[in-house]
Amino acid sequence: MIVRLGLLTVVLALLVWFARQYTARAGRRTLLRARVRLNRYKFARKRFVVEALMSEPELREAVEAHMHMSGETEDEAWRKVRTYLDEIVPFFNVLAYYKFGYGVSRALLKLLYRVTIDYERPDPFRGVPRDAIVIYVMNHRSNADYVVVAYALVGDVSVSYAVGEWARAFPLEYIFKAFGSYFVRRKFRDPLYHAVLSRYVQLITRNGVTQGIFPEGGLTRDGKLQPPKIGLLDYALQVAKNKPERDRMVLVPVGINYDRVLEDRSLLRELAAREGRGRPNRLVQIGEVFRYITLNVGRLMIGRWQQYGRAAVTIGAPVRVTDWLDSLTAQGVDLFALERGQRLQRVQEFSDNLMERIGALLPVSPVPLACAALQTFDSELVMKDALLARMSDLRDVLPALNARPVLEERSIEAVFESAWLMLRMRRVLTRQGDMFVILPKGRELISYYANSVAHLLGPYAAGIRARDALPASSHSRGLG
Repeated sequence: MIVRLGLLTVVLALLVWFARQYTARAGRRTLLRARVRLNRYKFARKRFVVEALMSEPELREAVEAHMHMSGETEDEAWRKVRTYLDEIVPFFNVLAYYKFGYGVSRALLKLLYRVTIDYERPDPFRGVPRDAIVIYVMNHRSNADYVVVAYALVGDVSVSYAVGEWARAFPLEYIFKAFGSYFVRRKFRDPLYHAVLSRYVQLITRNGVTQGIFPEGGLTRDGKLQPPKIGLLDYALQVAKNKPERDRMVLVPVGINYDRVLEDRSLLRELAAREGRGRPNRLVQIGEVFRYITLNVGRLMIGRWQQYGRAAVTIGAPVRVTDWLDSLTAQGVDLFALERGQRLQRVQEFSDNLMERIGALLPVSPVPLACAALQTFDSELVMKDALLARMSDLRDVLPALNARPVLEERSIEAVFESAWLMLRMRRVLTRQGDMFVILPKGRELISYYANSVAHLLGPYAAGIRARDALPASSHSRGLG
């Protein structure tokens, strides 16, 4: 019996060893075929990362402060630290990212969208050192953003995202961690948690891991860009205290937009609940999800599936952190010598400027352009010729403001036809002869998509926002 158990143990050990060797070789082959640059620290075992963080003096000081404030014992405090670290620290798997993740995301994106990738300048990383610490900073319109941006960048680098608590459910948690993403608790006030999170962000930043951050801190509910939250960015910028890291650190602004955001109606319902206009019924939401899945599976099976238009990404020119810090030094300001409140104010100003750059990069795809044009009319009935003329006027404004219209080379009629296909399918617009009628439940979606590009439309922006501010009863006066 003992001999059999011994033989079984040896066989299992050999199987584990062969499996590890196979996956290691398969991972190397995958990287060679993909021709990507991967930071070595992404391959560090989770246990190694946790032990490195647990040994940091700053974390020990945070534990002592926590014990003093909470009255917990040292063992209790360190158990809490380990819980936080287990939650935050991922375990990157190259096969999961490049074999499973890239393959599935590519298939899904081709099924759902036509993806457009643009660059602010032809050679976006000109002048950036090869060993640069790169942080992609982007607006947040959909949970599909993670997939769309990863797809856009997968030929160059893998991105470790900061992911919200919504994904901490089986199996999403394990998928995101296998892709190298780390989890962040939003609106969680425990100082010990933030000490652990800041040390982790600084550790991977210092070791050159490419990250993706959504400064808005969550999805936009009304379509507009939201003010940036500075927590994660401030943690990462602390690494720039040291000149070698400062010279390597760059922030890359990224603008994302869609002809259809998958969660748009759910987001609008959440917005209505926040404003006291009724709360979404959970059973109704579950029923809608079931109906959506059933209808679309049926469309796929009978060959009547239609894509959701464009998913567009624009990658901006890198912003060198050392240039910003040098400009502060020229003003007589040493960022890292300031008191915390003053330092955070400077970081907030920097983040606000980053959001302005992201806003300027937002692609203007057909549906947002058509919705912005519809918002400029003071009626629910719009003549086709007038709508096309207004769309043309809006598109003419964009280049002067350095905005990027998608399908710029096509006629305005072709652009509208792309938008009309989606708006008709969503029951936002209907056609009566040479006129288009905005359906009763269509106005809020028109507002949502128009808001994503209104800031890019110069003299038309105020009119679009004024129309958006009208009370609901006034939206129906053109239908009388």
